[in-house]
Amino acid sequence: MRIRSVSLTMATVGTALVLSAWPVTGARAGGRQDAMMAASDGRLTASQVALKQAMRKLWSDHVFWTREYIVAAIDGTSDAQAAATRLLKNQEDIGAAIAPFYGGEAGDKLTSPLKQHIMIAVDIVTAARANDQPKLQDASAKWKQNANEIAGFLSQANSNWPSQSLTDAMNMHLQTTTREVVDRLQKNYDDDVRAFDAVYEHILHMADVLSDGIIKQFPARFAN
Repeated sequence: MRIRSVSLTMATVGTALVLSAWPVTGARAGGRQDAMMAASDGRLTASQVALKQAMRKLWSDHVFWTREYIVAAIDGTSDAQAAATRLLKNQEDIGAAIAPFYGGEAGDKLTSPLKQHIMIAVDIVTAARANDQPKLQDASAKWKQNANEIAGFLSQANSNWPSQSLTDAMNMHLQTTTREVVDRLQKNYDDDVRAFDAVYEHILHMADVLSDGIIKQFPARFAN
């Protein structure tokens, strides 16, 4: 299998103000407690904490359901479609969540390439599982183009998200997710677990970067 030689590209980007509860379990509990401590000593307002928790929840959903799809699709189990459907819903949630800041039209414009990203991701995993190199290369090229489109859209919406910075952050997300796919395909399960840990750690950082950008652009909305 030559999967390790293939440069895969996976990009998703979005922002959210979905004020849902942040589960207090495992590593996530520390993230919430840190945020609450920051609020209590005056470093963050309550609304800033709420945004950061919501953003982390949204992006955690993304990597959790991406993993569910990767495992199901590679192992050939029947729940792959359900996981893919949930991933598509996540992209709708992202698009809808930016509407309070950038308008409903902007939300729709973001949802479309994000959904395309998920569909290309499905093609990537399918081609990789079949070791179909031509289809894998073609899907990878489309994935990269899609990533550039999303980065460009967001950088125009918020000057605190420079295009190159977004591209760098997404590329790191792509690399960690690719590592996860490769290790799963090659049945390196211990490495697969470590790869997901890296995916999760990075996505929390990326979520915070996006939250910080919104807070800087709309400071009056997060004054208390």
